[in-house]
Amino acid sequence: MAFDIDKYTKNSVGVQWADLDFDEFDRDPLPESTLRTLRYMCDIEYHTVCYMRDMLTTPSHNEPEVGAFMTMWNREEFWHGEALAAVLDRHGITVDFDQLKATRLKLGWKDRLDPIKQSLMGKLVGMDFVAVHMAWGAANEWSANAAYHRLAAMESHPTLSPLLKRIAQQETKHVAFYASQARDRLAKSKKARVIARFALNNAWGPVGSGVMDDDEVTHVMGHLFAGPEGRKLIRDIDAHIAKLPGLDGLTIVENSLEKRGIRG
Repeated sequence: MAFDIDKYTKNSVGVQWADLDFDEFDRDPLPESTLRTLRYMCDIEYHTVCYMRDMLTTPSHNEPEVGAFMTMWNREEFWHGEALAAVLDRHGITVDFDQLKATRLKLGWKDRLDPIKQSLMGKLVGMDFVAVHMAWGAANEWSANAAYHRLAAMESHPTLSPLLKRIAQQETKHVAFYASQARDRLAKSKKARVIARFALNNAWGPVGSGVMDDDEVTHVMGHLFAGPEGRKLIRDIDAHIAKLPGLDGLTIVENSLEKRGIRG
């Protein structure tokens, strides 16, 4: 089924959480390991604007549907960050923009070079770059969706869990856009299929890797996906990715866990 971009842009709103009882966090605070994972998620949601900045230097910005989606997607991800920051704040953890700026400054030349690198890659690959962008985005959003659902189930908290499920519901729409675009574009171009397969197999990493400290990436992946149930979710993500044209047999998410020593 085709993704209705007009309906999506018309109905895009911030994730709602004003009706949730945040006083419940005083009565039933979250454990440290979960707060650490939420902080990671919050930082990455706020970092979305930098990812969008990089993509605006590529052929993707010339595609009207992609441009419209990315505008709404960036807003929704920012609102996800705000909601998670509010949860952290109730636990005495303040997420402010000075800290976020410090995270980006710590990346140094990498952050400055990323838009240039993406622009050069876009020029070299041409319009097939958009297919690669969409496939990469689909892998990221499938991972994010699974992460929110997994944490909601693990905690079963009367306030956190419904909030995470609401965020995941919006992430499901993001998955639908990226996957539908990737499927159509990859099906039309052998070159795009070859490049997307090579890029994902050789360069993809868990959402947030390259931005967050490696120890934090390993903590989050282990916290959410270690053990048999977590490994099943990871394999489900890989199965979705492998159904995209030209990507059959890829196990990029499970491979990333294996490299970090996270066992099923």
